Amino acid sequence: MAVRGGATRGWNNGRVDPAQPAEHSPAEPTPSMPSTPSPLPPGPPGREKARSERSPKDMAISLLVLLVPIALLLAFYRGFLGGDQPSTVDPAPAVEQARAANAFPVSQPAGLDSDWRTVSASYRTVEGGSSLRIGYLTPEGRGAQLVQSNVPPERLLPAELTAEGQPQGPTEVGGRNWQRYTARGNEQALVLLEPGRTVIVVGDARENELRRLADAIR
Repeated sequence: MAVRGGATRGWNNGRVDPAQPAEHSPAEPTPSMPSTPSPLPPGPPGREKARSERSPKDMAISLLVLLVPIALLLAFYRGFLGGDQPSTVDPAPAVEQARAANAFPVSQPAGLDSDWRTVSASYRTVEGGSSLRIGYLTPEGRGAQLVQSNVPPERLLPAELTAEGQPQGPTEVGGRNWQRYTARGNEQALVLLEPGRTVIVVGDARENELRRLADAIR
């Protein structure tokens, strides 16, 4: 039986044609590893030395740049805004309150120079009576306080002068007999005992300023 030519396609005298080899893609190139950069050679020793020698100078310049504006602000605050001047108060309301209470004769210092600055003033009712306090900054820049009270002296003096307050003898101020006292720390005091009122001038001011304040009390 004759085999048709179309039936013999793919056959070679009864043998199967060998398979054609598969096409391969060209091999991928292997990426090359980046080379490690070589370290930079150290700079010349002279340059490093010069840089270290300039550091303190640079720091000084930086501090100067910061301090100059601060100094200018402080100068402006003190010179134009009165930053060194203490805050002053008007003692009149406290004095009027004490006079309205009519608990004791009330005096307000008269004739003090403008260098005497009033920095505090208060009238308060305390145990055993009431007290008027006026605080001053003296011309020498020290503190002095005027206390007027009807609290009995045996209670008032230890409270105001502490247990360290001890009499030091009489002294005349403005034609009246005052008593000199020690007080807390480096303070000293002048005490005037009157019927119904005790007057105390106390502070770390020198005695001549305390006497000036006591003399102004009328």
